[in-house]
Amino acid sequence: MEDSYVLQLQEPKFREFYLSYSGYAQCGPLHCYGPASRPHYLIHFVVKGKGMYQVSGQKHYLTAGQGFLIEPGTQTFYQADKDDPWSYLWIGVGGTNAGKYIRDIGLNSEQLIFRSESGEELKKIVLDILKHTESTTSNLYYLQGRLYDFFSVLTKDVVIDTYLGNSREKKYGRENGYGEYIKEAMAFIKNEYACGIGVQELAEHLNVNRSYLYTIFMNELHISPKDFLQKYRITRARELLVLTELSVESIGKSCGYGNAERFARAFKHETGLTPTQFRRQDRSKNRRNLEVSENGLEQMINS
Repeated sequence: MEDSYVLQLQEPKFREFYLSYSGYAQCGPLHCYGPASRPHYLIHFVVKGKGMYQVSGQKHYLTAGQGFLIEPGTQTFYQADKDDPWSYLWIGVGGTNAGKYIRDIGLNSEQLIFRSESGEELKKIVLDILKHTESTTSNLYYLQGRLYDFFSVLTKDVVIDTYLGNSREKKYGRENGYGEYIKEAMAFIKNEYACGIGVQELAEHLNVNRSYLYTIFMNELHISPKDFLQKYRITRARELLVLTELSVESIGKSCGYGNAERFARAFKHETGLTPTQFRRQDRSKNRRNLEVSENGLEQMINS
């Protein structure tokens, strides 16, 4: 069973790059499509839930925040999870430049799976597309603009999942566990967190792509690299707020935050308090909370 909303355009107005169809579906358990092939490039993005995408005999198990490419003429099969069926959006494109623009994202026949943190933006664009069903000239130009919006948002933070792996991934990968990666990652974070490093810098230091880094952290620490970096920084910031008289702005900068506003926002997200509110609390209480926070980080790393 599937509840779906679909817009299909019959006559493309633009030759180089155009929207063929778009849609949004909420699938029931084990709902599937295929085996089948499509005449256009088709990008699916999982909004929530889980499912499986099979192409060329290989199965890819996907969850919210991931997406997949279907290439023209390629037979594929995909199916919703039994216990947590997915909801996904899709957009189909054609035209003489469609393949080039797909490759601009980083997708191709060997790199079909991607990850993006812009799911809400992509969903808004597709739902807006589905509202414009009339084949008027004005609508066709509007939909063309929304198509470019979709690609603009996707290219902003897309992470390509590669399945072949490089030699380093094979050395420290699933056969031998991810422990060596974690040790090296922790050393790098400890030495460089004050410099404002992010996920990209950490991935480059370990010589892996961001998607593989995400897999390592989720398997070993059960937390994303981005969230771990923030927790680490906020734990260090709490130490400085309790143990020193440094200004809030100085503490933020020493923990890798470029400005006080960004630091305050991240701190409140983690603790429920602004840095100033946290510092005003009873110091003995803060010391106890600090020990709990430190122990939590250590347990996460060593578990």
